[in-house]
Amino acid sequence: MAVPETKSRVLYLRLLRYVAPYWRMFALSILAMALVAATEPLFPALMKPLLDGSFVSKDPTTIRYIPFALVGLFVLRGVFGFASDYALSWVANRVVFDLRAEMFGRLVNLPTRYYDDASAGALISKLSYDVTGVTAAATTVLTVMVRDSLTVLGLLSWMFYLDWKLSLITLVIGPIIAAVIHSFSGRLRQVSRDAQHAMGDITHVLDEAIGCHKVVKVFGGQEYERRHFGAAIKRMRNYAMRQTIAAGASVPLVQICAAIAVAVIIYYSTRQGSTGGVTVGSFVSFMAATLMLLTPLKRLTGVNSSLQRGLAAAESVFSVIDEEPEEDHGTQTLERAQGRIEFEHLCFSYPKATRPALDDVSLSIAAGETVALVGGSGGGKTTLANLIPRFYQPTAGRILLDGIDTQTLTLASLRANLALVSQDVVLFNDTVAANIAYGPLAGASETAIAAAAEAAHAMEFIREMPQGLQTMIGENGVRLSGGQRQRLAIARALLKNAPVLILDEATSALDTESERVVQAALETLMQGRTTLIIAHRLSTIEKANRIVVLQKGAIAEVGSHAELLARDGVYAYLYKIQFAVEDTEQEARVPARGRSAAAI
Repeated sequence: MAVPETKSRVLYLRLLRYVAPYWRMFALSILAMALVAATEPLFPALMKPLLDGSFVSKDPTTIRYIPFALVGLFVLRGVFGFASDYALSWVANRVVFDLRAEMFGRLVNLPTRYYDDASAGALISKLSYDVTGVTAAATTVLTVMVRDSLTVLGLLSWMFYLDWKLSLITLVIGPIIAAVIHSFSGRLRQVSRDAQHAMGDITHVLDEAIGCHKVVKVFGGQEYERRHFGAAIKRMRNYAMRQTIAAGASVPLVQICAAIAVAVIIYYSTRQGSTGGVTVGSFVSFMAATLMLLTPLKRLTGVNSSLQRGLAAAESVFSVIDEEPEEDHGTQTLERAQGRIEFEHLCFSYPKATRPALDDVSLSIAAGETVALVGGSGGGKTTLANLIPRFYQPTAGRILLDGIDTQTLTLASLRANLALVSQDVVLFNDTVAANIAYGPLAGASETAIAAAAEAAHAMEFIREMPQGLQTMIGENGVRLSGGQRQRLAIARALLKNAPVLILDEATSALDTESERVVQAALETLMQGRTTLIIAHRLSTIEKANRIVVLQKGAIAEVGSHAELLARDGVYAYLYKIQFAVEDTEQEARVPARGRSAAAI
């Protein structure tokens, strides 16, 4: 479906605003292009004296100077052409730089709910592929239109000077060209949009195949992934061919119209020549100008495809830039919180969910207290923890930190008082030190980083690395074990020294030995902090001051480990089930001979 002209105009003007800061360099490009266009009619103009003066009149002056004039003409065109191309490329690359920077700046400030719905591959495609298509519309299209329009104007002026009657014939093709361009514009825009979506699918499949390569190998998913990727690249190829058809079909149609006009001109000129109405030089000069018109006309026709692709890319780019960032209406700042947290009648529902994730949750946590959240899957444990740093906004109710509504705090102030260690440890393809001293902590001394790593029981393996703290750990810490990665995350939290700590299944994916070391590091980390622990493994939270049992988004029970076992309620039931399963698994791991000996 074709986009309304008004919307296209607004979109294009918005693109040009990104060119405006570099108007001097852009003006240089336009000026150089104008000079190139100004020299275009000089070549057919030289044909007339060359033929009439050299071959017909045998004028020695013309014979002597015309060759030098031709060489000088092309030297000028080369200089101006280089200046124009360089200036245009400089502006185009600056626009790409600015757009990518703005898109990335918006991406890192988008709310969590946006990433819940968005594909990582599609976002990568927008940032790497779509943004390059925008520059064609922002710079190349405009300059081609300026240069080739001036060229056409110059050539037509020369042709009218030679013979206005013949020149009128060339003007007949103008409305035809306009009609051809208009008929293909809507289809080009839609196909360009489809091609961008197809590219997003390709990067999405790539991202999954690379990130999940171990699962693909173990479960024999290579053929499935090949088919999946094959279908994605086939769609991209189909859209690319549709683009080619839509863009390519208009060019030969324009050329056919131009060829008909040239044929009529030749017929008319030869009839005039037989009656002595036109000289050889005038005829050749007129024909040269006519034939030279075809190239700029072809470019002016083809520029529509670049424009439509660019505008489609601009829609994609601006869809990211125009996304609403995280809500941050808070005005208060909190230097360092004591750590008292209160949940007052908290409710939250995910979009399209059949029931609320949290339903009227009220809970008070004293400063320095350790509270564990337990319950079955879907009970609301992680949701409750995610509302504290405002990854999501509560549907109703409020959260207080030291008696202050967290909604009134700035995001930076709130999150500066929080530290998070989760099951899914996130590490960056950087050094060990850079992963511990991340963000505002990047200026920390190596002594402070080493102290945090020592407290997290991480220095024992860091010392064995080739460059110690300066060792590169690979993408997401691929060169480290699960326990090592977890200890780096704990060291990061220790260095931040935030008063409120959230532990989200921090030991659930570890083996027994790694869990023992990580648990010791966590106990160091929790000292003197308000700690919220989310755990499925109930043995890890027995020492918590209080245990809160969540069931279907509501609080079912609250108490210490001993109190809840004595109550024989939901927690006791979960505890018995888990330890029954663990005992069964332990027995299964003991060899039969060992069991017989024990029995004896």
